Amino acid sequence: MAHFIDRRLNGKNKSTVNRQRFLRRHQRQIKEAIADAVNKRSITDVESGESITIPSRDISEPIFHQGKGGQREAVHPGNDQFVPGDRIERPPGGGGGGAGEGQASPDGEGQDDFVFTITKDEYLDLLFEDLELPNLKQNQQKQLVKYKTHRAGFTANGVPANIAIVRSLQNSLARRTAMTAGKRRQLRELEAELEQLRNTEPARPLEEKRVSEEIQALRDKISSVPFIDTFDLRYKNYERRPQPSSQAVMFCLMDVSGSMDQATKDMAKRFYILLYLFLTRTYKNVEVVFIRHHTQAKEVDEHEFFYSQETGGTIVSSALRMMDDIVRERYPSNEWNIYAAQASDGDNWADDSPGCRELLQERILPLTRYYAYIEITRRAHQTLWREYEALAEEFDNFAMQNIRSVEDIYPVFRELFKKQVA
Repeated sequence: MAHFIDRRLNGKNKSTVNRQRFLRRHQRQIKEAIADAVNKRSITDVESGESITIPSRDISEPIFHQGKGGQREAVHPGNDQFVPGDRIERPPGGGGGGAGEGQASPDGEGQDDFVFTITKDEYLDLLFEDLELPNLKQNQQKQLVKYKTHRAGFTANGVPANIAIVRSLQNSLARRTAMTAGKRRQLRELEAELEQLRNTEPARPLEEKRVSEEIQALRDKISSVPFIDTFDLRYKNYERRPQPSSQAVMFCLMDVSGSMDQATKDMAKRFYILLYLFLTRTYKNVEVVFIRHHTQAKEVDEHEFFYSQETGGTIVSSALRMMDDIVRERYPSNEWNIYAAQASDGDNWADDSPGCRELLQERILPLTRYYAYIEITRRAHQTLWREYEALAEEFDNFAMQNIRSVEDIYPVFRELFKKQVA
Protein backbone atom coordinates (compact mmCIF):
# COMPACT_ATOMS: atom_id res chain seq x y z
CA MET A 1 0.00 0.00 0.00
CA ALA A 2 1.29 3.45 -0.91
CA HIS A 3 1.47 6.11 1.80
CA PHE A 4 1.38 9.82 0.99
CA ILE A 5 2.79 12.27 3.50
CA ASP A 6 1.65 15.89 3.10
CA ARG A 7 4.64 18.12 3.88
CA ARG A 8 3.12 21.35 2.60
CA LEU A 9 3.44 24.23 5.02
CA ASN A 10 0.11 25.82 4.04
CA GLY A 11 -2.05 22.94 5.16
CA LYS A 12 -4.92 25.14 6.32
CA ASN A 13 -5.54 26.49 2.82
CA LYS A 14 -5.46 23.27 0.82
CA SER A 15 -9.02 23.67 -0.44
CA THR A 16 -8.73 27.38 -1.37
CA VAL A 17 -8.20 26.71 -5.08
CA ASN A 18 -11.10 24.27 -5.26
CA ARG A 19 -13.35 26.76 -3.46
CA GLN A 20 -12.42 29.59 -5.82
CA ARG A 21 -12.99 27.33 -8.84
CA PHE A 22 -16.39 26.32 -7.47
CA LEU A 23 -17.39 29.97 -6.94
CA ARG A 24 -16.37 30.83 -10.51
CA ARG A 25 -18.20 27.84 -11.96
CA HIS A 26 -21.50 28.57 -10.21
CA GLN A 27 -21.20 32.36 -10.26
CA ARG A 28 -24.61 32.87 -11.90
CA GLN A 29 -26.51 30.88 -9.27
CA ILE A 30 -24.54 32.51 -6.46
CA LYS A 31 -25.27 36.01 -7.77
CA GLU A 32 -28.97 35.20 -8.02
CA ALA A 33 -28.95 33.93 -4.43
CA ILE A 34 -27.14 37.08 -3.27
CA ALA A 35 -29.68 39.31 -5.04
CA ASP A 36 -32.48 37.44 -3.25
CA ALA A 37 -30.64 37.72 0.07
CA VAL A 38 -30.36 41.51 -0.28
CA ASN A 39 -34.13 41.72 -0.64
CA LYS A 40 -34.95 39.37 2.26
CA ARG A 41 -32.48 40.59 4.87
CA SER A 42 -33.13 43.16 7.52
CA ILE A 43 -31.64 46.61 7.03
CA THR A 44 -28.99 46.04 9.73
CA ASP A 45 -27.89 42.65 8.34
CA VAL A 46 -26.95 43.44 4.77
CA GLU A 47 -23.18 42.89 5.02
CA SER A 48 -22.84 39.47 6.74
CA GLY A 49 -22.12 36.17 4.95
CA GLU A 50 -24.78 34.08 3.26
CA SER A 51 -25.88 30.45 2.83
CA ILE A 52 -26.24 29.59 -0.86
CA THR A 53 -28.48 26.79 -2.16
CA ILE A 54 -27.70 25.28 -5.57
CA PRO A 55 -29.98 22.63 -7.14
CA SER A 56 -28.20 19.30 -7.25
CA ARG A 57 -28.84 19.02 -10.99
CA ASP A 58 -26.58 22.06 -11.52
CA ILE A 59 -23.58 20.48 -9.78
CA SER A 60 -23.81 17.06 -11.41
CA GLU A 61 -20.77 16.01 -13.42
CA PRO A 62 -20.99 14.72 -17.01
CA ILE A 63 -20.23 11.01 -17.31
CA PHE A 64 -19.47 8.51 -20.06
CA HIS A 65 -21.60 5.37 -20.15
CA GLN A 66 -22.20 2.45 -22.45
CA GLY A 67 -24.90 3.05 -25.02
CA LYS A 68 -27.69 0.61 -25.75
CA GLY A 69 -26.66 -1.60 -28.62
CA GLY A 70 -28.61 -3.67 -31.11
CA GLN A 71 -31.79 -2.87 -32.98
CA ARG A 72 -34.73 -1.50 -31.06
CA GLU A 73 -38.27 -0.62 -31.99
CA ALA A 74 -40.22 2.16 -30.26
CA VAL A 75 -43.64 3.72 -30.73
CA HIS A 76 -43.74 7.50 -30.10
CA PRO A 77 -46.99 9.34 -29.34
CA GLY A 78 -48.30 11.79 -31.87
CA ASN A 79 -48.17 15.56 -31.38
CA ASP A 80 -51.18 17.68 -32.24
CA GLN A 81 -50.76 20.38 -29.54
CA PHE A 82 -47.21 21.73 -29.65
CA VAL A 83 -44.74 23.16 -32.12
CA PRO A 84 -40.96 23.65 -31.61
CA GLY A 85 -40.30 26.45 -29.11
CA ASP A 86 -43.46 25.95 -27.01
CA ARG A 87 -42.98 25.85 -23.25
CA ILE A 88 -44.74 23.03 -21.37
CA GLU A 89 -46.35 24.03 -18.10
CA ARG A 90 -45.31 22.35 -14.89
CA PRO A 91 -47.74 19.57 -13.82
CA PRO A 92 -50.27 20.76 -11.21
CA GLY A 93 -49.42 20.09 -7.60
CA GLY A 94 -45.67 20.11 -8.23
CA GLY A 95 -45.74 16.55 -9.55
CA GLY A 96 -43.20 15.21 -11.95
CA GLY A 97 -41.77 12.07 -13.36
CA GLY A 98 -39.81 10.27 -10.70
CA ALA A 99 -37.84 11.40 -7.68
CA GLY A 100 -36.10 14.56 -8.85
CA GLU A 101 -33.98 16.93 -6.86
CA GLY A 102 -35.48 17.66 -3.49
CA GLN A 103 -38.40 15.22 -4.03
CA ALA A 104 -38.95 11.87 -2.40
CA SER A 105 -39.71 8.74 -4.37
CA PRO A 106 -42.38 6.23 -3.25
CA ASP A 107 -39.73 4.18 -1.45
CA GLY A 108 -38.68 7.19 0.63
CA GLU A 109 -35.46 8.07 -1.20
CA GLY A 110 -34.59 11.45 -2.67
CA GLN A 111 -31.84 14.02 -3.15
CA ASP A 112 -31.43 17.35 -1.34
CA ASP A 113 -30.12 20.55 -2.87
CA PHE A 114 -26.50 21.48 -2.21
CA VAL A 115 -26.10 24.20 0.45
CA PHE A 116 -22.83 25.96 1.34
CA THR A 117 -21.84 29.18 3.11
CA ILE A 118 -19.80 32.04 1.70
CA THR A 119 -17.84 34.39 3.94
CA LYS A 120 -18.53 38.07 4.47
CA ASP A 121 -15.65 39.08 2.17
CA GLU A 122 -16.76 36.70 -0.60
CA TYR A 123 -20.32 37.97 -0.22
CA LEU A 124 -19.33 41.63 -0.53
CA ASP A 125 -16.93 40.95 -3.42
CA LEU A 126 -19.71 39.27 -5.41
CA LEU A 127 -22.25 41.88 -4.33
CA PHE A 128 -20.22 44.80 -5.71
CA GLU A 129 -18.48 43.05 -8.60
CA ASP A 130 -18.08 45.19 -11.74
CA LEU A 131 -19.26 48.39 -10.01
CA GLU A 132 -17.51 51.75 -9.81
CA LEU A 133 -18.10 55.46 -9.33
CA PRO A 134 -18.84 56.84 -12.81
CA ASN A 135 -16.70 59.58 -14.35
CA LEU A 136 -14.08 59.50 -11.59
CA LYS A 137 -11.17 61.76 -12.55
CA GLN A 138 -7.81 62.40 -10.95
CA ASN A 139 -7.33 65.81 -9.45
CA GLN A 140 -5.89 65.99 -5.92
CA GLN A 141 -4.19 62.63 -5.26
CA LYS A 142 -4.70 62.62 -1.51
CA GLN A 143 -7.66 60.97 0.11
CA LEU A 144 -9.29 58.38 -2.09
CA VAL A 145 -7.25 55.20 -2.45
CA LYS A 146 -8.11 52.19 -4.59
CA TYR A 147 -6.34 48.87 -4.16
CA LYS A 148 -4.91 46.88 -7.03
CA THR A 149 -3.29 43.45 -6.99
CA HIS A 150 0.37 43.33 -8.10
CA ARG A 151 2.98 40.62 -8.43
CA ALA A 152 5.39 40.73 -5.50
CA GLY A 153 8.11 38.18 -6.19
CA PHE A 154 7.92 34.63 -4.91
CA THR A 155 7.10 32.93 -1.64
CA ALA A 156 7.78 29.49 -0.19
CA ASN A 157 4.11 29.06 0.77
CA GLY A 158 1.05 29.27 -1.45
CA VAL A 159 -1.73 27.43 -3.22
CA PRO A 160 -1.00 25.02 -6.09
CA ALA A 161 -2.66 27.30 -8.65
CA ASN A 162 0.05 29.93 -8.05
CA ILE A 163 3.06 27.63 -8.31
CA ALA A 164 5.98 29.13 -10.26
CA ILE A 165 7.19 26.18 -12.34
CA VAL A 166 10.34 27.76 -13.77
CA ARG A 167 11.53 29.14 -10.41
CA SER A 168 10.80 25.79 -8.72
CA LEU A 169 12.82 23.90 -11.36
CA GLN A 170 15.68 26.38 -10.99
CA ASN A 171 15.74 25.74 -7.24
CA SER A 172 15.63 22.00 -7.89
CA LEU A 173 18.57 22.21 -10.28
CA ALA A 174 20.60 24.30 -7.84
CA ARG A 175 19.90 21.89 -4.96
CA ARG A 176 20.76 18.77 -7.01
CA THR A 177 23.94 20.43 -8.29
CA ALA A 178 25.04 21.37 -4.79
CA MET A 179 24.25 17.94 -3.34
CA THR A 180 25.90 15.89 -6.13
CA ALA A 181 28.81 18.07 -7.27
CA GLY A 182 31.36 16.43 -4.93
CA LYS A 183 30.12 12.93 -5.70
CA ARG A 184 30.28 13.53 -9.44
CA ARG A 185 33.86 14.77 -9.10
CA GLN A 186 34.79 11.60 -7.17
CA LEU A 187 32.93 9.53 -9.78
CA ARG A 188 34.97 11.01 -12.61
CA GLU A 189 38.20 10.32 -10.70
CA LEU A 190 37.22 6.69 -10.01
CA GLU A 191 36.17 6.14 -13.62
CA ALA A 192 39.57 7.44 -14.77
CA GLU A 193 41.30 5.19 -12.23
CA LEU A 194 39.29 2.16 -13.41
CA GLU A 195 40.18 2.90 -17.03
CA GLN A 196 43.83 3.11 -16.06
CA LEU A 197 43.70 -0.22 -14.18
CA ARG A 198 42.19 -1.94 -17.19
CA ASN A 199 44.99 -0.70 -19.45
CA THR A 200 47.90 -1.66 -17.20
CA GLU A 201 49.78 -4.96 -16.98
CA PRO A 202 49.63 -7.21 -15.10
CA ALA A 203 45.83 -7.25 -14.53
CA ARG A 204 44.62 -6.39 -11.03
CA PRO A 205 41.08 -7.83 -10.82
CA LEU A 206 40.62 -7.28 -7.08
CA GLU A 207 41.50 -3.62 -7.36
CA GLU A 208 39.22 -3.24 -10.39
CA LYS A 209 36.37 -4.85 -8.46
CA ARG A 210 36.88 -2.47 -5.52
CA VAL A 211 36.86 0.61 -7.76
CA SER A 212 33.79 -0.66 -9.65
CA GLU A 213 31.89 -1.13 -6.37
CA GLU A 214 32.78 2.41 -5.27
CA ILE A 215 31.63 3.74 -8.66
CA GLN A 216 28.30 1.92 -8.34
CA ALA A 217 27.82 3.19 -4.78
CA LEU A 218 28.40 6.79 -5.90
CA ARG A 219 25.97 6.39 -8.79
CA ASP A 220 23.33 5.05 -6.39
CA LYS A 221 23.83 8.03 -4.08
CA ILE A 222 23.53 10.46 -6.99
CA SER A 223 20.38 8.81 -8.32
CA SER A 224 18.81 8.81 -4.84
CA VAL A 225 18.77 12.61 -4.79
CA PRO A 226 15.11 13.51 -5.58
CA PHE A 227 14.46 15.46 -8.74
CA ILE A 228 12.27 17.95 -6.87
CA ASP A 229 11.56 18.47 -3.20
CA THR A 230 9.02 20.53 -1.33
CA PHE A 231 11.82 22.90 -0.33
CA ASP A 232 12.32 23.71 -4.02
CA LEU A 233 8.74 24.85 -4.58
CA ARG A 234 8.13 28.54 -5.06
CA TYR A 235 4.78 30.27 -5.52
CA LYS A 236 3.89 33.52 -7.21
CA ASN A 237 3.27 36.13 -4.55
CA TYR A 238 0.60 38.81 -4.89
CA GLU A 239 -0.11 41.81 -2.72
CA ARG A 240 -2.66 44.60 -2.76
CA ARG A 241 -1.05 47.99 -3.18
CA PRO A 242 -2.88 51.27 -2.72
CA GLN A 243 -3.29 53.19 -5.95
CA PRO A 244 -3.48 56.97 -5.53
CA SER A 245 -6.68 58.20 -7.09
CA SER A 246 -8.86 61.21 -6.47
CA GLN A 247 -10.72 62.84 -3.66
CA ALA A 248 -14.43 62.11 -3.77
CA VAL A 249 -17.50 63.01 -1.76
CA MET A 250 -20.93 61.38 -1.98
CA PHE A 251 -24.05 63.36 -1.00
CA CYS A 252 -26.96 61.22 0.17
CA LEU A 253 -30.25 63.16 0.01
CA MET A 254 -33.27 61.35 1.46
CA ASP A 255 -36.86 62.54 1.59
CA VAL A 256 -38.37 61.88 5.06
CA SER A 257 -41.63 63.77 4.57
CA GLY A 258 -45.03 62.49 5.69
CA SER A 259 -45.80 61.06 2.23
CA MET A 260 -42.90 58.63 2.65
CA ASP A 261 -44.50 55.78 4.60
CA GLN A 262 -42.40 53.31 6.59
CA ALA A 263 -42.13 50.77 3.78
CA THR A 264 -40.92 53.44 1.34
CA LYS A 265 -38.37 54.75 3.86
CA ASP A 266 -37.11 51.21 4.45
CA MET A 267 -36.51 50.76 0.71
CA ALA A 268 -34.65 54.08 0.56
CA LYS A 269 -32.52 53.04 3.54
CA ARG A 270 -31.72 49.69 1.90
CA PHE A 271 -30.49 51.53 -1.19
CA TYR A 272 -28.32 53.89 0.86
CA ILE A 273 -26.89 51.03 2.93
CA LEU A 274 -25.85 49.28 -0.29
CA LEU A 275 -24.31 52.52 -1.51
CA TYR A 276 -22.46 53.08 1.77
CA LEU A 277 -21.11 49.51 1.82
CA PHE A 278 -20.01 49.84 -1.81
CA LEU A 279 -18.11 53.06 -1.13
CA THR A 280 -16.38 51.82 2.04
CA ARG A 281 -15.59 48.43 0.48
CA THR A 282 -14.21 49.66 -2.85
CA TYR A 283 -12.62 52.99 -1.90
CA LYS A 284 -10.69 54.28 1.08
CA ASN A 285 -11.38 57.58 2.84
CA VAL A 286 -14.25 58.60 0.58
CA GLU A 287 -16.36 61.19 2.39
CA VAL A 288 -20.12 60.82 2.70
CA VAL A 289 -22.47 63.72 3.50
CA PHE A 290 -25.94 62.75 4.77
CA ILE A 291 -28.86 65.18 4.25
CA ARG A 292 -32.44 64.53 5.37
CA HIS A 293 -35.23 66.82 4.29
CA HIS A 294 -38.95 67.47 4.56
CA THR A 295 -39.91 71.15 4.42
CA GLN A 296 -36.42 71.90 5.75
CA ALA A 297 -33.12 70.19 5.07
CA LYS A 298 -30.63 69.15 7.72
CA GLU A 299 -27.12 67.70 7.53
CA VAL A 300 -26.96 64.73 9.90
CA ASP A 301 -24.58 61.95 10.90
CA GLU A 302 -24.90 58.34 9.79
CA HIS A 303 -26.94 57.21 12.79
CA GLU A 304 -29.49 60.01 12.59
CA PHE A 305 -29.78 59.57 8.82
CA PHE A 306 -30.88 55.94 9.16
CA TYR A 307 -32.75 55.98 12.47
CA SER A 308 -34.27 59.43 13.07
CA GLN A 309 -38.10 59.55 13.17
CA GLU A 310 -38.46 63.22 12.22
CA THR A 311 -41.02 63.94 9.49
CA GLY A 312 -43.03 66.79 7.94
CA GLY A 313 -44.12 68.28 4.60
CA THR A 314 -42.14 68.17 1.36
CA ILE A 315 -39.90 70.83 -0.19
CA VAL A 316 -37.21 69.03 -2.19
CA SER A 317 -35.34 72.21 -3.15
CA SER A 318 -34.29 72.71 0.49
CA ALA A 319 -31.99 69.67 0.25
CA LEU A 320 -30.57 70.81 -3.10
CA ARG A 321 -29.81 74.28 -1.75
CA MET A 322 -28.05 72.79 1.28
CA MET A 323 -25.97 70.51 -0.96
CA ASP A 324 -25.00 73.47 -3.14
CA ASP A 325 -23.95 75.51 -0.10
CA ILE A 326 -21.86 72.64 1.33
CA VAL A 327 -20.12 72.03 -2.01
CA ARG A 328 -19.11 75.64 -2.39
CA GLU A 329 -17.95 75.92 1.23
CA ARG A 330 -16.10 72.63 1.73
CA TYR A 331 -15.67 70.77 -1.55
CA PRO A 332 -14.35 72.91 -4.43
CA SER A 333 -15.03 71.12 -7.70
CA ASN A 334 -11.46 71.56 -8.96
CA GLU A 335 -10.21 69.43 -6.03
CA TRP A 336 -13.07 67.00 -5.44
CA ASN A 337 -15.09 64.49 -7.45
CA ILE A 338 -18.65 65.28 -6.36
CA TYR A 339 -21.39 62.63 -6.44
CA ALA A 340 -24.98 62.64 -5.24
CA ALA A 341 -27.77 60.12 -4.77
CA GLN A 342 -31.28 61.42 -4.11
CA ALA A 343 -34.19 59.21 -2.99
CA SER A 344 -37.80 60.38 -2.88
CA ASP A 345 -41.34 59.20 -3.52
CA GLY A 346 -41.78 62.01 -6.05
CA ASP A 347 -44.27 63.95 -3.94
CA ASN A 348 -43.38 67.65 -3.91
CA TRP A 349 -45.02 71.07 -3.98
CA ALA A 350 -45.98 71.66 -7.62
CA ASP A 351 -44.36 75.09 -7.74
CA ASP A 352 -41.15 73.75 -6.13
CA SER A 353 -40.33 71.13 -8.80
CA PRO A 354 -39.34 73.67 -11.51
CA GLY A 355 -37.06 75.29 -8.91
CA CYS A 356 -35.41 71.92 -8.29
CA ARG A 357 -34.74 71.50 -11.99
CA GLU A 358 -33.29 75.00 -12.18
CA LEU A 359 -31.02 74.41 -9.18
CA LEU A 360 -29.68 71.19 -10.66
CA GLN A 361 -29.32 72.61 -14.14
CA GLU A 362 -27.51 75.81 -13.26
CA ARG A 363 -25.60 75.14 -10.02
CA ILE A 364 -25.24 71.46 -9.13
CA LEU A 365 -24.93 69.32 -12.26
CA PRO A 366 -22.14 71.45 -13.84
CA LEU A 367 -20.04 70.69 -10.72
CA THR A 368 -20.89 67.01 -10.16
CA ARG A 369 -19.44 63.93 -11.80
CA TYR A 370 -22.63 61.94 -11.40
CA TYR A 371 -26.09 62.53 -9.95
CA ALA A 372 -28.51 59.63 -9.41
CA TYR A 373 -32.20 60.12 -8.66
CA ILE A 374 -34.25 57.21 -7.33
CA GLU A 375 -38.02 57.55 -7.14
CA ILE A 376 -39.66 54.96 -4.88
CA THR A 377 -43.33 54.72 -5.79
CA ARG A 378 -45.95 52.51 -7.42
CA ARG A 379 -48.11 55.50 -8.35
CA ALA A 380 -48.00 57.57 -11.50
CA HIS A 381 -45.05 59.92 -11.66
CA GLN A 382 -45.64 63.52 -10.63
CA THR A 383 -44.13 66.88 -11.52
CA LEU A 384 -40.70 66.18 -9.97
CA TRP A 385 -40.15 63.15 -12.20
CA ARG A 386 -41.20 65.06 -15.31
CA GLU A 387 -38.88 67.96 -14.50
CA TYR A 388 -36.02 65.53 -13.93
CA GLU A 389 -36.71 63.75 -17.24
CA ALA A 390 -35.81 66.96 -19.03
CA LEU A 391 -32.50 67.04 -17.13
CA ALA A 392 -31.72 63.41 -18.07
CA GLU A 393 -32.02 64.32 -21.75
CA GLU A 394 -29.72 67.32 -21.37
CA PHE A 395 -27.00 66.02 -19.01
CA ASP A 396 -25.03 62.79 -19.44
CA ASN A 397 -24.04 62.80 -15.76
CA PHE A 398 -27.66 62.62 -14.58
CA ALA A 399 -29.44 59.26 -14.18
CA MET A 400 -32.86 58.37 -12.84
CA GLN A 401 -34.54 55.08 -11.95
CA ASN A 402 -37.86 53.99 -10.51
CA ILE A 403 -38.07 51.49 -7.63
CA ARG A 404 -41.49 49.90 -7.20
CA SER A 405 -40.70 47.09 -4.75
CA VAL A 406 -37.88 45.66 -2.66
CA GLU A 407 -36.92 43.32 -5.51
CA ASP A 408 -36.00 46.34 -7.66
CA ILE A 409 -33.40 47.80 -5.27
CA TYR A 410 -30.35 45.70 -6.12
CA PRO A 411 -30.90 45.67 -9.94
CA VAL A 412 -31.39 49.45 -9.91
CA PHE A 413 -28.29 49.91 -7.78
CA ARG A 414 -26.17 47.83 -10.19
CA GLU A 415 -27.60 49.72 -13.17
CA LEU A 416 -26.72 53.11 -11.68
CA PHE A 417 -23.15 52.20 -10.69
CA LYS A 418 -22.15 49.61 -13.29
CA LYS A 419 -18.58 49.75 -14.52
CA GLN A 420 -18.18 51.87 -17.62
CA VAL A 421 -16.72 50.33 -20.75
CA ALA A 422 -13.63 52.19 -21.89
